[in-house]
Amino acid sequence: MIKTFDELSSLEIDTLREIGSIGTGNAATALSTLLKREVRITLPEVRIMGYNEAIEWIGGPEAVTAGVLVRMSGQMNGIMLSVQQLEFVNLVLESMVGTKISGYEELDDMGRSALVEVGNITISTFINALSGLSDISLELTVPAFAVDMQGAILAVPMAEYGGTSDYLMTIGGNFVCDNKQVPCRLLLSPDIRSLNFLLKKLGVAE
Repeated sequence: MIKTFDELSSLEIDTLREIGSIGTGNAATALSTLLKREVRITLPEVRIMGYNEAIEWIGGPEAVTAGVLVRMSGQMNGIMLSVQQLEFVNLVLESMVGTKISGYEELDDMGRSALVEVGNITISTFINALSGLSDISLELTVPAFAVDMQGAILAVPMAEYGGTSDYLMTIGGNFVCDNKQVPCRLLLSPDIRSLNFLLKKLGVAE
């Protein structure tokens, strides 16, 4: 049983990478259906990072971004966050409501609803893949949406789970649509008990 994320073995990390790859692939397929255009994802990079490192990885603490956040409960507790950078936001808005924005302050209610729906589907599809691969029963809350500096958005999982670990699982790749690459950033933060339970169910816990 591990006490912190930095105790993960290379086999355990490789297994989490495999889940990240399958989960994001499924999310891209779901996004294709929703946006009615082909969306693929490049091979995602799955890493275990500290919070500060993760903030830098998605653009730095003061970069403004949109985030859709869902809490997991059931056999695992934790948070999953979909970080929606401006290029991704405009891909969604063009496809769903026929508009583009040059800054988040231009988002209207229809645009926000579209981003929440896309974030929710991306996260739900990923979690369904995780649940199916590990035979774990999970429930998700209604998604919360925020536009803020990335440091502030990431403060939520940090406040909830920073006491048990300063690490989280980052899943990053690029959605490819119309030959254009758009960043995809997902952050998964289970508590340590849940992480141990997941690894045990996957048969790789040491």
